[in-house]
Amino acid sequence: MTRSRIPHFYRMSPADRVRAVHERGLLSDADLARLTRGEATLDVNAADKMIENVIGVLGMPIGLGLNFLINGRDYVVPLVVEEPSIVAALSAAAKVARNCGGFGATASPPILIGQIQVIDVPDMARAMSALTAHRQEILDLANSFHPRMVARGGGAVDIEVRSYPMTTLEGEMLVLHLLVDTRDAMGANLVNGMCEGVASLVESLTEGQVFLRILSNLADRALARAEVTLPPAALAGKGYAGERVRDGIIVASDFAIVDPYRAATHNKGIMNGVDAVALATGNDWRAIEAGAHAYAARQGRYSSLSQWWKDDQGNLRGRLEMPMKVGIVGGPLESNPGVAMNMRLLGAKTAQELAEVMAAVGLAQNFAALRALATEGIQTGHMTLHARSVVKAAGTPPELFDEVLERVLRDGEIKVWKAQELLEQVRGERQGAPATVARAGADAELGVGWGKAILLGEHAVVYGRHAIAVPLPLTTRAVVEDAGRGVELLIPRWGVEYQLAKPPEQRRSFECAAGVILDRLGLTDRDLRIEVFPDVPRGMGLGGSAAIAVAIIRALDRHFGLQLRDEQVNELAWLSEEIAHGSPSGIDNTLATYGRPLVYRRGTPPLAEPLNITRPLHLVVAMTREEGLTARTVGNVREARERNPRLYEKIFDDIDALVLQAVAALQDNDVATLGDLMNICQGLLNALQVSTPELERLIGIARGAGALGAKLTGGGGGGAIVALCDGDATGVQQAIERHGYRAIAFTAGGEP
Repeated sequence: MTRSRIPHFYRMSPADRVRAVHERGLLSDADLARLTRGEATLDVNAADKMIENVIGVLGMPIGLGLNFLINGRDYVVPLVVEEPSIVAALSAAAKVARNCGGFGATASPPILIGQIQVIDVPDMARAMSALTAHRQEILDLANSFHPRMVARGGGAVDIEVRSYPMTTLEGEMLVLHLLVDTRDAMGANLVNGMCEGVASLVESLTEGQVFLRILSNLADRALARAEVTLPPAALAGKGYAGERVRDGIIVASDFAIVDPYRAATHNKGIMNGVDAVALATGNDWRAIEAGAHAYAARQGRYSSLSQWWKDDQGNLRGRLEMPMKVGIVGGPLESNPGVAMNMRLLGAKTAQELAEVMAAVGLAQNFAALRALATEGIQTGHMTLHARSVVKAAGTPPELFDEVLERVLRDGEIKVWKAQELLEQVRGERQGAPATVARAGADAELGVGWGKAILLGEHAVVYGRHAIAVPLPLTTRAVVEDAGRGVELLIPRWGVEYQLAKPPEQRRSFECAAGVILDRLGLTDRDLRIEVFPDVPRGMGLGGSAAIAVAIIRALDRHFGLQLRDEQVNELAWLSEEIAHGSPSGIDNTLATYGRPLVYRRGTPPLAEPLNITRPLHLVVAMTREEGLTARTVGNVREARERNPRLYEKIFDDIDALVLQAVAALQDNDVATLGDLMNICQGLLNALQVSTPELERLIGIARGAGALGAKLTGGGGGGAIVALCDGDATGVQQAIERHGYRAIAFTAGGEP
């Protein structure tokens, strides 16, 4: 008799369901008796000992998730939840997975993190070194408070030392992480006790003052993972082809990966399953929720906890990874008869096994929700969902997906062959096809501008010195339509809706950046809607405003058939930048126009030579949490130069010399020297007072992770840094992301 397969279970009465589960050995005789008498719940007197001011006990339904096959083992999963359809959807999803081999799941050791905050540290570097040097002494002291946990193979296993700037007060704080293997216990009280116990030792070693000492609910050292593989044939049904369901699930998943508003609902669906098991097993569902959502935002942007994709055999593949710190022993679990019964019914022998089951349940619930959404989308013929499926089916790579999707939607011919045709157009443009060549059809109105990173030469380039810049794998796109009354500018991602030019009876000349473009092109009397889709983040010194200007100019060019040359596009974008930044060097609009590595020097005419980079540079751009206003930093440097022109001209000359040496290093493929030059350039930029503590912190993280060189990029005063790596940049990117910052790894130059 199969434990987790109970045919027609949903048709049985509650009493018959209890007997069926008992017959399979999942419930003891005592459990059967308690359930039959209605006593398998928390007694009010027991509840009175758990929390304060008790007046009663609130009951919730206990349902059973059937059909689960996880790591080759059958599970009947108890679920405590009030929302209809969750239990049925989970059981149905588990049945689909079961017929395809079930779920695979793993869980890392149950490590919980305790945090000890230290303030008023007189010497941060010395304090951090002292803690590292006395690591074993700290661990031994922590473990002395819980020798029984150590005897069971757990206890404090490691420490980590970090420092953070204070956000409102001056100075820095030191944070010691105490990593504790709590074995099968949830471990919150245990970890808090260890943190309290070692606090005095930490104070003596750091000469600071210990303030907070408490566990963290971001248990990212106790990760649970689940995977499933489902062939299209298993997905078909109710009039839907399996391939259509598969592709619908994938595009719905992609939506949750890129958009935090969708991701919040997507992850809530995952937690519908996870929380139901947590409640049934007496675990702290609030801590699990907090850790899950913090983990979903670990890269600086809230995203999906799961991924769904198509493998080489055409199967639907799903994967979920999330923190899962749970326990199976302890007073709160054992004092509630319903929880004890549910644990016996589930049969998980360790906390890690329970975490694996919960991850599989979360993935199953996610699949059930996405399948419902995908089939509803197919049923209603929702154009965007169908278009995303078509673009994915055309083999569009992730870095081109959004652009091809936009063109497919604008074209209106939502077919795989059309998506493939548009994909080839985009690829051709990315490989250097003339940007002024208009394309046939509605897609001809799309305009594109590139983001940029300056490798060397910021600020000095404003005063006629050289700079080196490379394009980012980020663009801004714009489309133009004849619509409305007046000229309307919309940037949906930023919530911008702006009337550039008013209806005829109210029109006048205007001074905004995009307005100057319309003035110069003689288009202020048209009724237009300009919609902009920026991937280049604003306020980060990455050329966002120039990319918008170029995208709008090219979109207007294509809409009206103006046949603008690249030089004219660049000149118009410079005029826009002049309004946006006051006295731009011209490097941003030039890079946004041409989209290739350049050596640039301001002048009449400016120098903009293609930079020959024969081997690809492996780079990382990372963003601070503070926008950098280029106009402000450029103005501050100008004022300082006016006060002391000889000193500042010398700094600009020194930066210029570094740039020219960097050009030579690039020709020689000498990335080590290029990295040194970037580091030296950062010192000079710091002397110009355009760096910030947060920028310096990011630079330090990048260098500490192995970057050959790292410096701010753009105007400074916040914004972003650029780091040069020796080969694969993943390690530097991940090191930055672990500290909560957004980072993008990319390559520049090299053979196409």
